[in-house]
Amino acid sequence: MSAADPITTPLSYKDAGVDIAAGDALVERIKPLARKTLREGVLAGIGGFGALFEVPRRYREPVLVSGTDGVGTKLKLAFEWNMHDTVGIDLVAMSANDVLVQGAEPLFFLDYFACGKLDVDTAAAVVGGIARGCELAGCALIGGETAEMPGMYPPGEYDLAGFAVGAVEKSQILTGQNVQAGDVVLGLASSGVHSNGFSLVRKCLERAAAQLPATLDGKPLRAAIMEPTRLYVKSVLAALAQHPAQGSRGIKALAHITGGGLLENIPRVLPEGLAAHLVKGSWPQTELFAWLQQTAGINDVEMSRTFNNGIGMVVIVAEADADAASSTLRAAGEQVYRIGRIAARGAGAAVVVA
Repeated sequence: MSAADPITTPLSYKDAGVDIAAGDALVERIKPLARKTLREGVLAGIGGFGALFEVPRRYREPVLVSGTDGVGTKLKLAFEWNMHDTVGIDLVAMSANDVLVQGAEPLFFLDYFACGKLDVDTAAAVVGGIARGCELAGCALIGGETAEMPGMYPPGEYDLAGFAVGAVEKSQILTGQNVQAGDVVLGLASSGVHSNGFSLVRKCLERAAAQLPATLDGKPLRAAIMEPTRLYVKSVLAALAQHPAQGSRGIKALAHITGGGLLENIPRVLPEGLAAHLVKGSWPQTELFAWLQQTAGINDVEMSRTFNNGIGMVVIVAEADADAASSTLRAAGEQVYRIGRIAARGAGAAVVVA
């Protein structure tokens, strides 16, 4: 056989499409980003086979709450528009806001980044967003996985998944079981589409084509559409501390408005036999959502089932505490609207917007 025979020519892992040196370079870029997210409880973070975290001793009867999610087809626009620095915030928010719904404080986060060929600059931008999201959520980025898998993803594309773990005192877990007729429904404004409904968003962009608006809500079109998911963690935890659920008082339930919109997510925290009656027009429709509705040509019901429609988190609170809870949330930086009330369901839907 000749020296050039394909059977005898050495093949390295890099020849097969996996660049270990690039992976090492990314880890070095990530380490200072992760260090900025360190908090009490972190025993060992990035670099080990497993990340260690000690539940803070201030918890008497800690219950761990976990959540996992991705960013969905919003990533397709990140690829097309070369906007990679905020999808990491989306990734953290989708899981951290879910964990928050049970009344839990997010403690730590792990990410999974998969691509066909590792571009260190792109991956570092994504992880930079993840680290920023962790800072906003008050949780530590203590580990993750970067998988370079040749042939699995088209050039320039990647996938993301995230995993959050939080803790809540056993006596303070929010279940919604104490929600009752007469309770008030507060809505916290979203920052935009967040990370759900992007299959329809992309169809709207295709349909509008050359007639796309230059700006929406005072931002360039692409910036408005890619605005990252709002993290409600710090403001809502502050409100829970000031207005804890105690029998018929306080904040009784939270609902993160994700896929399925207001119509599908609020019922998940309502006891059987109760419904949320929302008042149409009690919160403003932004230019972004008005444009999406007009371009898609869909009715109000479909809008409220597809998008958050301007409300990213719902807070259900006793009537006696509604004003005080609203003030606490506003002081923490939230836009708060009184959007409805809890009532007996009867034979109707679990969420009524009228």
